Amino acid sequence: MSQADSSTVELGKPPPKGVLKIFTRINVWVYRLSGGKLMNKLGGDPICLVTMTGARSGKRRTIPLMYVPYGDTILLVASQGGMPRHPVWYNNLVANPDVTIEEGGLLRKLRAREVAGEERAQLWPVCVEHYADYDLYRQRTEREIPVFICEPITQ
Repeated sequence: MSQADSSTVELGKPPPKGVLKIFTRINVWVYRLSGGKLMNKLGGDPICLVTMTGARSGKRRTIPLMYVPYGDTILLVASQGGMPRHPVWYNNLVANPDVTIEEGGLLRKLRAREVAGEERAQLWPVCVEHYADYDLYRQRTEREIPVFICEPITQ
């Protein structure tokens, strides 16, 4: 990676959206078919399947995401590799926080909540400890990278 100066981190181009959609569908299918034993990592780090409701469409969608296990909760980091905008799924969780998360063969119904302030300050190092590149992504963007805590739904 070349850098113009030490404060600039270059971004590569993301793959075309059509390629991402096809890969996502294949990933979800294989993950589910194998009970989470196959296609369960991205770059060596674990992924889970998150089923959420679209903010505009209202349709249920399942996507593979990296996650951070944290006690009986799961942390999701809307880093999008340090791109200038939040990932699309960010808006889905803000509008419709109830999600289903599949880890291996385990299905959990959780409620996502974006953390802020002191709580975010405490959880960000946990995310970076789990996946060090989150810190690199933070350097790539001027936006604050959102962190969601997905907690068991209490009725």
